[in-house]
Amino acid sequence: MKQILLSAIILLALAHGLRAQTTAPDGAELTKLLQDFLAGASRNDEAVHERFWASDLIYTGSAGRRKGKADIMREVHKEGPPKPGDETAVYTAEEIRIQQYGDTAIVAFHLVATTTKGEKTDVANFLNTGTFLKRDGKWQAVGWQATKMAEKEESKP
Repeated sequence: MKQILLSAIILLALAHGLRAQTTAPDGAELTKLLQDFLAGASRNDEAVHERFWASDLIYTGSAGRRKGKADIMREVHKEGPPKPGDETAVYTAEEIRIQQYGDTAIVAFHLVATTTKGEKTDVANFLNTGTFLKRDGKWQAVGWQATKMAEKEESKP
């Protein structure tokens, strides 16, 4: 009986330590990492992608295609930085929510992708969720899910 009670107390203590920390001690660092990444991704900056994604990344894009870091780096390298006259993209994050569990964090946000080609501008909205691990003192994304948001219905008079 004592062993069962002791086991229950240990399990409760461990579960308490794994709860989300609503203040996310590393929230400011993760928010800056995300914002720096989005700014770099807007320029198709290879170094920013290299820093952001972990080597063991599992990324599921909004089109339902799964890929890893090597796939992303190949795509970024092939595309290269934008040239004058190319379509440009600006990525921003809204409604950032961070839940931290020790050296693991979930970062969820509303991604706004604004693309411009000539005089035409398109805006697409996505809900993104990233799982980050802190290894050797630095945060990197190990899991990523992007979901394209449905376009809002037009208001009817």
